Amino acid sequence: MFKIIKRGITKVKEDIQVIYDKDPAAENLLEVILCYPGLHALIAYRFAHRLYKWHIPLIPRIISYITRIITGIEIHPAAKIGRRFFIDHGEGVVIGATTEIGARRRKHRERRQGYAQVTLGGTGKEHGKRHPTLGNGVIVGAGAKVLGNINLGNYVRVGAGSVVVEDVPDYSTVVGVPGRIVHQKFRDKNGVLMHNRIPDPIKCELNRLKYEVLELKEKMNKNE
Repeated sequence: MFKIIKRGITKVKEDIQVIYDKDPAAENLLEVILCYPGLHALIAYRFAHRLYKWHIPLIPRIISYITRIITGIEIHPAAKIGRRFFIDHGEGVVIGATTEIGARRRKHRERRQGYAQVTLGGTGKEHGKRHPTLGNGVIVGAGAKVLGNINLGNYVRVGAGSVVVEDVPDYSTVVGVPGRIVHQKFRDKNGVLMHNRIPDPIKCELNRLKYEVLELKEKMNKNE
């Protein structure tokens, strides 16, 4: 029991530290502890998840329900969330029961980050594994939806407002509805996704089709 409590405290300390290290708005650790609903929701989840693993009925779901009322963040106690997880501006975040975040073991512990209105959800009433699995170092932008039993590889970046319904390989950046993979150059030197430099994938596809049509017209004119 003492080891379990010690591990839980260590995880919470890491959650607090990653917020302080990565959020420029965090001026001190006390501010992080008192004023970050994402942290409060995560602490409540870690406690509820432990009770869930002990097969204690109902209480984990009650904790999740109360936490959603207080913070606006809903994390099912059955979800599996690794260390150094950061929910920034977490209002409207939903994390489903079979979601796995940063569950892959690594020697170095990379952060995983999500913003407001993010949904890690299912696509229907299927049973079993029905929610996404996110690797290490993943960042999901505000308003993005990652749906179904799919895998997002390590260090994936999901652009704001994107809807991802298919697997995404390691080190990819995905944007749009539905999500499309774009080039790595749209990150800064720290790996942060620069939304102002991401092209519209639909517009790019339309432009490509436009040039193909023009080429076909030129060939037809030559043959006449």
